[in-house]
Amino acid sequence: MAGLLTLAGCATPGPPANQEKYYTLDDFSSVPKFDTHVHLNTTDPSLLEQAQRDNFRLLTINVNAPHYPTITQQQELALQHRKNFSDRLAYATTFSVQNWGAAHWAEESLAYLKSALAQGAIGVKIWKNIGMELKDENGAFVMINDPRFKPILDYLEQNKIPVIGHLGEPKNCWLPLAEMTVNNNRNYYAQNPRYHMYLHPEAPSYEEHIRARDQVLAMHPRLPFTGAHLGSLEWSVDELAKRLDKYPNLAVDISARMAHLQYQAQTDWQKVRNFIIKYQDRLVYATDIAVDTKEAPAKVKERAHATWLRDWRFLVTADTMTNPNVNGEFKSLHLPKTTINKIYHKNALKMFPGLAKLDKSGSKKK
Repeated sequence: MAGLLTLAGCATPGPPANQEKYYTLDDFSSVPKFDTHVHLNTTDPSLLEQAQRDNFRLLTINVNAPHYPTITQQQELALQHRKNFSDRLAYATTFSVQNWGAAHWAEESLAYLKSALAQGAIGVKIWKNIGMELKDENGAFVMINDPRFKPILDYLEQNKIPVIGHLGEPKNCWLPLAEMTVNNNRNYYAQNPRYHMYLHPEAPSYEEHIRARDQVLAMHPRLPFTGAHLGSLEWSVDELAKRLDKYPNLAVDISARMAHLQYQAQTDWQKVRNFIIKYQDRLVYATDIAVDTKEAPAKVKERAHATWLRDWRFLVTADTMTNPNVNGEFKSLHLPKTTINKIYHKNALKMFPGLAKLDKSGSKKK
């Protein structure tokens, strides 16, 4: 008995309780992570090389955007990168609205989606040109709840194909530049006035975009739907919570909207933290990092690493931080390991089951 007591007293102490519950900045590269929203529009592999170093796997998303390569070219780039980074990259396809209104538009769009899915696409992107640019034969804006999209949405729902929906824009889009809450929105709309809806009062309102998207969620309750950019409800965790409560098939990614959480944390840190912990099963990490031929490889790596590390610091540590996109300081959220593991890893696999093919390869780094 005395011997047992002696052995017990000499036992090696475990890590501090705080260390067991929380990650630190030093854990960044050792934790397997997904970034479920990037755009690879070049043959340059720099982003993927940095992802290897930082222990990320990526989902590159094809987009029917006028300033991007064609959707066919984007798919070719994704497939080319996958040959060299099969354990690091997956891709999501999309459809074009170029021939909208033609008799066989839906049939041709479905054929393209089926072909892309057969080639390995693991999801489908719906972009903001629906509702913001697309018009019908009478010159009226076409929203995502238009009945002519139903065959596509029905197919995706019936086959449980994940959808990434970028519908509408941040609420700042309908404000003057000087009244916008975060600087990245202000900079984007200053450079892209075609999408600054404050300048286009004839276009649908913010509320109309949200209402159309919500109607789609209601009409397709089994459609796996990830709302890109915090579901365009980035301005209020309360409003986002209402939608997550109402639509069980809705999840959201954080891409390009971390600054909005930081802005809200300046005035009600506890509310933001409580929201993320409560809805930790419905949030997935993403950035919207886009890479094209204009940026030097070293700059791509530097930008990606800085973005990923800054976001990790905000979610994981208890530091007081600054971000060029937010005026003033804010406190980091210091989320538990269990929450971080879901946001960065487990939820990605749940929302995009095709990512499991990447996850099986382990956390190989260079």
